[in-house]
Amino acid sequence: MLPSIPLSAEPARAADQSIGALARDVTTHVSSLIRSEVELAKAEVSSEVRKGLQGSVFFVTALVIALFSLFFFFFAVAEALALVLSPPIAFAITFGIMLLIAGLAGLLGYLRVRKIRKPERTISSLKESAQVFSGLGGAEAPERNGQHAAGAR
Repeated sequence: MLPSIPLSAEPARAADQSIGALARDVTTHVSSLIRSEVELAKAEVSSEVRKGLQGSVFFVTALVIALFSLFFFFFAVAEALALVLSPPIAFAITFGIMLLIAGLAGLLGYLRVRKIRKPERTISSLKESAQVFSGLGGAEAPERNGQHAAGAR
């Protein structure tokens, strides 16, 4: 169940609330806003992921059928070559072609995977967000220290 955010204004509070109470209220509202945003994102993403998984079942089925069909294709190539060459040589050539294609696909896959990098922009954005929120907490700390110092005198 998603938490809700009130759509109407909250009842007016006494004007003599302390800064600490106001800061606590702001923190509570920001916290519930962030939680609501995260819950909304989860709901949207999980719905879209479910659709993607359902659609990918058909792609996987097509891929499996295509892969099994390759057996018949290469067998036909070997039989065609056997009309011109002796059958063992024709099947050996077909086997070599299959190994060459598999090696090329493996090399291309390796080159693609090697290029994968960590998500720099996301990491940077998260660090900036953390600094903003830690800066908000850090701004209150000097005021508290000043109050304690004034109370000690």
